Amino acid sequence: MDLTYMGYEERIITPKKPVQIAGYDARIDNCSRGTMKDLKAQILVGKRNEDRFCLVTIDSLGFTVGLTNVLRERIAEILPAKMEQVMVCFSHTHAAPNAAVEKDYYESVCQSILSGVKKAEESMEPVYAGWGSGENTVGINRRGSGQPIDPRIGILKICGERQEKTKVLIVRITAHCNVLMPDNFLISPDYFGEAREVLERRYGCKVMMVQGASGDVRPRYRQENADFLEIHPAEVHFMDISDQMKVRYTAQSQKALKNMADDICKSLEPVIDKINPKPINRISMFSVKSTFYADVPELNRARQIASEAWEQGKIDGTGWLLEVERLLNNHETRQSAEIELQFFTVNDGCLCGVPSEVMSDIAVEIWKKTSNPMVFFNGYTNGCTSYLPTAAEYDRGGYEVLWSNLLYYQYHGRVMPLNRDTADRLADEAVKAWKEY
Repeated sequence: MDLTYMGYEERIITPKKPVQIAGYDARIDNCSRGTMKDLKAQILVGKRNEDRFCLVTIDSLGFTVGLTNVLRERIAEILPAKMEQVMVCFSHTHAAPNAAVEKDYYESVCQSILSGVKKAEESMEPVYAGWGSGENTVGINRRGSGQPIDPRIGILKICGERQEKTKVLIVRITAHCNVLMPDNFLISPDYFGEAREVLERRYGCKVMMVQGASGDVRPRYRQENADFLEIHPAEVHFMDISDQMKVRYTAQSQKALKNMADDICKSLEPVIDKINPKPINRISMFSVKSTFYADVPELNRARQIASEAWEQGKIDGTGWLLEVERLLNNHETRQSAEIELQFFTVNDGCLCGVPSEVMSDIAVEIWKKTSNPMVFFNGYTNGCTSYLPTAAEYDRGGYEVLWSNLLYYQYHGRVMPLNRDTADRLADEAVKAWKEY
């Protein structure tokens, strides 16, 4: 049997100076004011025969697709491989630099990762691998009580050929990386950083965290005023909070980070030792692409959306309205997007994903249609674009469907989410690609 080789490397990517933070663009001031915990980029390089691949996880809200693809092309050139054989997964922490604004920071991260790829290649050795699934107890659907979440934590255990020692655990978890709310201005990987440290101490190996389909899933543990701050991030600059309450909220956030990490560890504990890594008989990294569409709203509807966003979330839609008006004046009533759906398959399981903030029920639907609980569909893969709701959630509207576009349209290249049939089409294409490849 042909052997599969893998090597691992990581880099600290914490900015060395104050930067603009991504994640709460409605705030008046987004400049960082120090560091709570270092950010990381983690790199797994592999080869089987002549095929090479690379999985990179980055503590970041997510680069634009364009910036991510530039990084992927540079990694692919080093390997060498095709760009489709490089997968970049973002944690979606809301306490990391805005790479689209901080150009020097983006370039330094790229250089750091490229040097890490070369180092990871040097450490490659034969590996076995096995999948497992734990219970996701740390995510709650933020779109309302009773709404679904993906109940699984995915685990890919990678061991040396003799299986005596675990080299790397890849842990896929579904819960927004925003335990830290808009009143935090410290750089942080959020709960991903805490969970990595707890798991690495527990299992004596490196741990790579991958974010799931968490567009509508918030973390279970947060400070007591989190619900208000999530809807009104701009208000943080005007809140009259005593020093005593500031200390209280900070303590609550620190405890919430620890609780998230401890719960993840508890969920993995009954699973990890039962995973039996086996020789790798199937491994591939590939992509399929499809074009999807988003309708530009009529001007009266756009004004209504902007009014709702301001009244309920204090989100200023002035720039967004001007862009809608410009499009309509140019007779542009529909915008398109080519979406890359990428897969990393290992034996009978896989990580797959798109750049969008995917709602969790889409991942569950793909799992059911493949009849394989080890198929894990994720968002924030190779970039971060707008929310991708199910048809039902599209009709409900709200922040994740409509209002967020008023803030982020300039990064996504669209003024509205992809149309309501997109989720069903994407699920069908994911299932088809999984079965055919």
